[in-house]
Amino acid sequence: MDYAGANRAYTESSILTAPPERLVVMLYDGAIRFLKQAAAAKQNGQDQLFLDRLRRGEAIIDELNVTLDMSQGEVAARLRAIYLFCKRHLVEAHLQRDASRIDEVIRLLSDLRESWQQLCVQGAAAGPAAAAG
Repeated sequence: MDYAGANRAYTESSILTAPPERLVVMLYDGAIRFLKQAAAAKQNGQDQLFLDRLRRGEAIIDELNVTLDMSQGEVAARLRAIYLFCKRHLVEAHLQRDASRIDEVIRLLSDLRESWQQLCVQGAAAGPAAAAG
Protein backbone atom coordinates (compact mmCIF):
# COMPACT_ATOMS: atom_id res chain seq x y z
CA MET A 1 0.00 0.00 0.00
CA ASP A 2 1.41 3.39 -0.94
CA TYR A 3 1.48 6.39 1.39
CA ALA A 4 -1.63 8.00 -0.12
CA GLY A 5 -3.56 4.74 0.21
CA ALA A 6 -2.46 4.28 3.81
CA ASN A 7 -3.37 7.88 4.62
CA ARG A 8 -6.81 7.46 3.04
CA ALA A 9 -7.41 4.20 4.96
CA TYR A 10 -6.39 5.90 8.22
CA THR A 11 -8.71 8.84 7.53
CA GLU A 12 -11.63 6.53 6.72
CA SER A 13 -10.98 4.53 9.88
CA SER A 14 -10.85 7.73 11.95
CA ILE A 15 -14.19 8.85 10.57
CA LEU A 16 -15.89 5.48 11.05
CA THR A 17 -14.77 5.17 14.67
CA ALA A 18 -15.10 8.80 15.79
CA PRO A 19 -17.72 9.83 18.36
CA PRO A 20 -20.44 12.17 17.03
CA GLU A 21 -18.91 15.28 18.60
CA ARG A 22 -15.60 14.56 16.85
CA LEU A 23 -17.40 14.15 13.52
CA VAL A 24 -18.91 17.62 13.94
CA VAL A 25 -15.42 19.04 14.59
CA MET A 26 -14.19 17.28 11.44
CA LEU A 27 -17.03 18.86 9.44
CA TYR A 28 -16.15 22.30 10.79
CA ASP A 29 -12.50 21.70 9.91
CA GLY A 30 -13.47 20.80 6.35
CA ALA A 31 -15.78 23.78 5.91
CA ILE A 32 -13.19 26.19 7.30
CA ARG A 33 -10.46 24.72 5.09
CA PHE A 34 -12.60 25.00 1.93
CA LEU A 35 -13.71 28.54 2.76
CA LYS A 36 -10.13 29.67 3.40
CA GLN A 37 -9.18 28.17 0.04
CA ALA A 38 -12.11 30.00 -1.58
CA ALA A 39 -11.06 33.34 -0.10
CA ALA A 40 -7.46 32.83 -1.20
CA ALA A 41 -8.57 31.81 -4.70
CA LYS A 42 -10.70 34.95 -4.96
CA GLN A 43 -7.76 37.13 -3.96
CA ASN A 44 -5.59 35.36 -6.57
CA GLY A 45 -8.15 35.81 -9.33
CA GLN A 46 -8.87 32.07 -9.60
CA ASP A 47 -12.61 32.34 -10.15
CA GLN A 48 -13.29 28.67 -10.92
CA LEU A 49 -11.38 27.48 -7.84
CA PHE A 50 -13.16 30.17 -5.80
CA LEU A 51 -16.57 28.83 -6.85
CA ASP A 52 -15.60 25.19 -6.36
CA ARG A 53 -14.27 25.70 -2.83
CA LEU A 54 -17.16 27.97 -1.91
CA ARG A 55 -19.64 25.27 -3.01
CA ARG A 56 -17.80 22.63 -0.99
CA GLY A 57 -17.91 24.82 2.12
CA GLU A 58 -21.62 25.49 1.54
CA ALA A 59 -22.28 21.76 1.16
CA ILE A 60 -20.76 21.05 4.57
CA ILE A 61 -22.80 23.83 6.19
CA ASP A 62 -25.90 22.38 4.52
CA GLU A 63 -25.04 18.96 5.98
CA LEU A 64 -24.54 20.42 9.46
CA ASN A 65 -27.91 22.15 9.13
CA VAL A 66 -29.99 19.22 7.87
CA THR A 67 -28.57 16.82 10.45
CA LEU A 68 -29.49 19.00 13.42
CA ASP A 69 -31.73 17.25 15.93
CA MET A 70 -34.36 19.94 16.39
CA SER A 71 -35.82 18.04 19.36
CA GLN A 72 -32.82 19.33 21.35
CA GLY A 73 -34.52 22.70 21.76
CA GLU A 74 -32.91 26.11 21.91
CA VAL A 75 -29.34 25.01 21.15
CA ALA A 76 -30.41 23.33 17.92
CA ALA A 77 -32.57 26.32 16.97
CA ARG A 78 -29.64 28.69 17.53
CA LEU A 79 -27.29 26.51 15.52
CA ARG A 80 -29.84 26.43 12.68
CA ALA A 81 -30.02 30.24 12.73
CA ILE A 82 -26.22 30.46 12.60
CA TYR A 83 -25.99 27.96 9.73
CA LEU A 84 -28.66 29.84 7.76
CA PHE A 85 -26.84 33.12 8.40
CA CYS A 86 -23.60 31.53 7.15
CA LYS A 87 -25.32 30.16 4.08
CA ARG A 88 -26.83 33.57 3.29
CA HIS A 89 -23.41 35.21 3.63
CA LEU A 90 -21.83 32.64 1.32
CA VAL A 91 -24.53 33.16 -1.30
CA GLU A 92 -23.85 36.90 -1.11
CA ALA A 93 -20.09 36.24 -1.34
CA HIS A 94 -20.76 34.25 -4.50
CA LEU A 95 -23.07 36.79 -6.10
CA GLN A 96 -20.92 39.79 -5.19
CA ARG A 97 -17.57 37.98 -5.50
CA ASP A 98 -16.78 39.33 -2.02
CA ALA A 99 -14.23 37.39 0.06
CA SER A 100 -14.87 39.52 3.18
CA ARG A 101 -18.21 37.75 3.66
CA ILE A 102 -16.37 34.44 3.62
CA ASP A 103 -14.04 35.69 6.37
CA GLU A 104 -17.06 36.43 8.59
CA VAL A 105 -18.34 32.89 8.11
CA ILE A 106 -14.89 31.46 8.84
CA ARG A 107 -14.81 33.39 12.13
CA LEU A 108 -18.24 32.08 13.15
CA LEU A 109 -17.43 28.49 12.23
CA SER A 110 -14.07 28.71 14.02
CA ASP A 111 -15.82 29.80 17.23
CA LEU A 112 -18.33 26.95 16.92
CA ARG A 113 -15.53 24.50 16.17
CA GLU A 114 -13.74 25.49 19.38
CA SER A 115 -16.91 24.90 21.40
CA TRP A 116 -17.38 21.44 19.87
CA GLN A 117 -13.69 20.66 20.41
CA GLN A 118 -14.14 21.45 24.12
CA LEU A 119 -17.10 19.05 24.21
CA CYS A 120 -14.87 16.36 22.69
CA VAL A 121 -12.17 16.92 25.30
CA GLN A 122 -14.72 16.86 28.13
CA GLY A 123 -16.30 13.71 26.71
CA ALA A 124 -12.92 12.00 26.40
CA ALA A 125 -12.00 12.98 29.97
CA ALA A 126 -15.32 11.64 31.28
CA GLY A 127 -15.01 8.37 29.33
CA PRO A 128 -12.28 6.62 31.35
CA ALA A 129 -13.77 7.78 34.66
CA ALA A 130 -17.19 6.47 33.67
CA ALA A 131 -15.68 3.14 32.62
CA ALA A 132 -13.77 2.87 35.89
CA GLY A 133 -16.87 3.65 37.98
